[in-house]
Amino acid sequence: MQLIILTGLSGSGKSVALKALEDGAYYTSDNLPALLLPALVDFLNHAGYARVAVSIDARSGDTLGQLPQQVRDLKARNIDVRVLFLDAKTETLLKRFSETRRRHPLSSNDLTVAECIAKEREMLADIGSIAHRIDTSDLNPNALRAWVKDVAEFDQSGMTLLFESFGFKHGVPLDADLVFDVRCLPNPFYDPQLRPLTGKDPAVIEFLAANDSVQGMFADIRAFLEKWLPAFSADHRSYVTVAIGCTGGEHRSVYFVEELTRHFRRDRRVLARHRELSGS
Repeated sequence: MQLIILTGLSGSGKSVALKALEDGAYYTSDNLPALLLPALVDFLNHAGYARVAVSIDARSGDTLGQLPQQVRDLKARNIDVRVLFLDAKTETLLKRFSETRRRHPLSSNDLTVAECIAKEREMLADIGSIAHRIDTSDLNPNALRAWVKDVAEFDQSGMTLLFESFGFKHGVPLDADLVFDVRCLPNPFYDPQLRPLTGKDPAVIEFLAANDSVQGMFADIRAFLEKWLPAFSADHRSYVTVAIGCTGGEHRSVYFVEELTRHFRRDRRVLARHRELSGS
């Protein structure tokens, strides 16, 4: 059985992600109390379900603390368990709750929405430490669906290296394990012919590939990762997210992610994301 446990902050997009998995032929269960997870897995495994996705979050209350041990126990039974933690900036969550006029699941007369979000982050902290995090702050629903499907369908027999481009003017991704800043490099944005293009386009690639500073930075980042990724693997990490940032997240950072992905894909499991490029 492949089991995906979807968790994270209320308002971070768990319903969208769960629906994407349901559309991908997963048996899904929303708002499952953490206490019932082992029994549900036993029942569905016996019934022959091969792909299962469940949403477990702060609504489980005190039983939520059992989830990390449950995940370890299930993995010990050779069940392919993947924990996805959806997160978003507090200001983004506040805006979403305001726009939809939904009540926060932890809301009460004594707590503001901001205080509910802070309390929920505290409740979920232990789970977040064992999960692959996805920052949905700047993702549209289509991009989130695509990212979740990528994680669900990717081979999990070893550590997955995920490269993500972003623009600093939109904030650093919450899901980044390592962050590299390439804003000091020549910017194609200031060339009127290159401005409407991205780091995937041949003209931008040619511009950046011809610059010695760009190639020096690339060599340094590549060497750093080659030296230290084995330490992450030895720590039994399922995912390592390397975020590369430039000003707008459309030229330099995209180029670096594409080149690093091409290099490390030779002998590692690699995914690439471009946060500021629509649907990428």
